[in-house]
Amino acid sequence: MNRTTLSLIAAGTGLVAVTGFAALTSPDSQGTETASAAARKPVERSSVLCPAPSSSDLAETAYTSFTPKSAAGSSSAAKGSAELAPAQRKLKDEADGKDKKKDKDKDNKTDKPDKADKKGKGKPFLAPEEPGKAVTADASGADAPALIGSADGSLAPGWTVQQTTKVPAGSGRGLLGMACSTPDTDFWFPGASTAKERSDYVHVTNPDSTAAVVDIELYGREGAIKSELGEGIQVPPESSVPVLLSTLTDEPQTNVTAHVTARTGRVGAAVQARDDELGADWLPPSADPGGSVVLPGIPKDATSVRLLAFAPGEDDADLKVSLAGRTGSITPAGNETLHVKSGMTAAVDLGDLTKGEAGSLVLTPTEDSTPVVAALRVTRGKGADQEMAFIPAAAPVGERATAADNRAKGSTLALTAPRGTAKVRVTASAGSEGGRPVTKTYTVRKGTTQAVEPPVPSGLKGTYALTVEQVSGTAYAARTLAENEDGVPMFTVQTLPDDRGTVSVPEAAQDLAVLQD
Repeated sequence: MNRTTLSLIAAGTGLVAVTGFAALTSPDSQGTETASAAARKPVERSSVLCPAPSSSDLAETAYTSFTPKSAAGSSSAAKGSAELAPAQRKLKDEADGKDKKKDKDKDNKTDKPDKADKKGKGKPFLAPEEPGKAVTADASGADAPALIGSADGSLAPGWTVQQTTKVPAGSGRGLLGMACSTPDTDFWFPGASTAKERSDYVHVTNPDSTAAVVDIELYGREGAIKSELGEGIQVPPESSVPVLLSTLTDEPQTNVTAHVTARTGRVGAAVQARDDELGADWLPPSADPGGSVVLPGIPKDATSVRLLAFAPGEDDADLKVSLAGRTGSITPAGNETLHVKSGMTAAVDLGDLTKGEAGSLVLTPTEDSTPVVAALRVTRGKGADQEMAFIPAAAPVGERATAADNRAKGSTLALTAPRGTAKVRVTASAGSEGGRPVTKTYTVRKGTTQAVEPPVPSGLKGTYALTVEQVSGTAYAARTLAENEDGVPMFTVQTLPDDRGTVSVPEAAQDLAVLQD
């Protein structure tokens, strides 16, 4: 018997053995059963990116980290770790390590690092240790760096970091707040500006160990603003790059939509908007383009509201404008509809449409549905004592959403249900320095917005987090932080979309039907 015959016999025997094992171990050797439906399971790893908070020497920034408790976090096997560290820290540490290795090889000795090196190297800025408890850290001045964070295990599902900066005076005055972003490749910012009175910087942060390349496109009232300066912007590994939008064009425009896309890699992006008269705040990206848009949490004492919308597709969008208030929905007089031309930024001033009653703006198609992105610029106060904040189009609360950095006073939670009655459960976490969690349930009627003082932990010390869970229906939410500084009503608004703490994981099963002809 030659080698070829022996090889064929061995291969056939092996195939029979493998097939026989599969038949014995498969749930149905005839292939009549299919895999079970996908299950929702907690994520095992998450990332957050916080841009450099301010260029002002007067800036005081507070960071609050929080991971909600979940069933996955109750088991010791699910223990996790998390840390938030300055951008480029790892690169610096690696460079330091290489330099020290060279010195060690050159001198052929193993000197210990001095105390300064030992103290500063490798230390994270913030490192939470357990779910369910808020952890805080502070930074001062203009040198506070961008931060890059990662979490795994029980600290990963729903990990949220809030960055809140107070600048009492000068350029960039205001209360600037944002939930640190997650890496992505596509961001829309209706509400940006290249006007002379505005200094808008888009901060692009790269969390990875390889360089990223991004493009920044601007769209004004007449369409795309031609510029090659926004193409191919290099973002080095584990670093953050601020780009002044007005340097990308010679054509100042008050209302602009900025589009940030990553050609290579993934990044976080946010716009820091500074106005000579209206203060400063962060403009987060709008929710993904959609036919219907919800912008929740306009404060009851808003003195002016500007709506900005952009249609990124090939078709124009015609939208019905309505305000969901405390008792129901109304249509703003004179602004019943909004026409958004394809590729052009539409802007309309709605004045003080809330009339002393908190609300949420809802945009729905009048006929055919055309995807749009949108944002609101909201101001409080009058004259020299005005302050602005932004509310981007939001995604629903979904299974769960979290807002960190809440205080005993100055926090307001807005809940809206534009399409049907919704019930939500709100939990105030333990405080960063003490306190016990408190839970309260709210029912929000169709077409209304409830603005409430959120529950406060029993015996609160420090700051705390709010976790909002959608019990029934579809709800949208936003949290407002407010603080008065020398007569200026400083404030910032953060929307509360689903924290994506769980993912759909299909259950696989062996199926020999795929081997049949």
